[in-house]
Amino acid sequence: MTDRYTTFANSGPGRAIVSRLGLPNPPVLRRHRPGDPLVDGPVLLGGAGRLADPVRDMLSAAGVDLPASVGSATGMAALVFDATGLTDSAALRGLYEFFHPVARSLRSGGRVIVFATPPERCDRPAEAAAQRAVEGFVRSVGKEFGRGITAQVVYVAPEAESNVESTLRFLLSARSAYVSGQAVRISPAAPPPPVDWERPLDGKVAVVTGAARGIGAATAEVLSRDGAHVVCLDVPAAGDALAAVANAVRGEALQLDLTADAAPGALADHLTARHGGVDIVVHNAGITRDKTLARMSEEAWDSVLDVNLTAQERVNSALLAGKHLRPGGRIVAVSSVSGIAGNRGQTNYAASKAGVIGLVEALARVMAKWSITVNAVAPGFIETAMTAAMPVLVREAGRRMNSMSQGGLPVDVAETIAWLASPASGGVTGNVVRVCGQSLLGA
Repeated sequence: MTDRYTTFANSGPGRAIVSRLGLPNPPVLRRHRPGDPLVDGPVLLGGAGRLADPVRDMLSAAGVDLPASVGSATGMAALVFDATGLTDSAALRGLYEFFHPVARSLRSGGRVIVFATPPERCDRPAEAAAQRAVEGFVRSVGKEFGRGITAQVVYVAPEAESNVESTLRFLLSARSAYVSGQAVRISPAAPPPPVDWERPLDGKVAVVTGAARGIGAATAEVLSRDGAHVVCLDVPAAGDALAAVANAVRGEALQLDLTADAAPGALADHLTARHGGVDIVVHNAGITRDKTLARMSEEAWDSVLDVNLTAQERVNSALLAGKHLRPGGRIVAVSSVSGIAGNRGQTNYAASKAGVIGLVEALARVMAKWSITVNAVAPGFIETAMTAAMPVLVREAGRRMNSMSQGGLPVDVAETIAWLASPASGGVTGNVVRVCGQSLLGA
């Protein structure tokens, strides 16, 4: 769907009018293309905690230009600060001293990443306060810098330092163009296997539900690009579109209504018979039946909960009980910002998507013993057929009320799912990552 305002605002006459009237100014977002470098310019490092040396070594090995000092920092592609060494509120001055002189040197579409220690893992209250303060700083930077610049805080538990590379690469790269203001947590895990960063999913089997269109189709494409064999699943009514997606990604189409009693078992049997199991499960299938609660029918309530939440529970149970999901597997569920903030006329949808978050957080703890990670992505306003059907004023408000002043694309959600699905993301579990351009109203 074309965002005509964004197209106009980025034209010659449009830029002048937008600037003169103080209108929302959506930047052109750089998105990943195969073969692109990790970053398109130098990266300035700061801070002196326990992540400083590992991060420097990772970026040096990736061929990233790392200026030696603030004085030589011009046209930066990213600013990366290790705040794990900040032990009290006075030490927070280090954030100001690093970022203040170079804030304007960050180029459009740049990246800000700050590493911190999970406050609950700190030994003293003063240290916990300082580490938690980092998150408020980063979220504010994400809303303040503009020009398509993103900002994230990455909480790295002690002994998890070797597991940060996958997350660092994702957040630095153009793959994370519509992800900002997020707090990602990395836990200790087995050291990641060697990874071809261009095809990290080689040899993996993935199933994507709701794959016939929108986010599901984009996810199938990105996972295939990264090397996975993709089983594209959707309801029989979407058979033609599903077949087109499966053919495009050289995967396979599986027509199945996951709300049917026998569906979870049929899916498990199919994956085991064809592939000996599965490595990646992406729960994307979802529907809306929007009405205010007083006007909502029983069918509208039940159908949304059945598709969006109960089906995920039943599929997980079938795959895990039969050990069809291999050790080291990945489960990624698609939630929504509606499940975090709620939305008028969506009590059923918001309940289902909040339930997805609860399921992910609980299941992540249970599955850790098998090195299986469980995470959720929570899209905001993404340009799909679903958002195209919104009333025009609601649609425009959804597009403009974030730091990017525009809607995201299905590929933005797909790239986030692919990062979470990577074998190198073993320390990332129990996370809920919003793909929303960072709301201007809330966190």
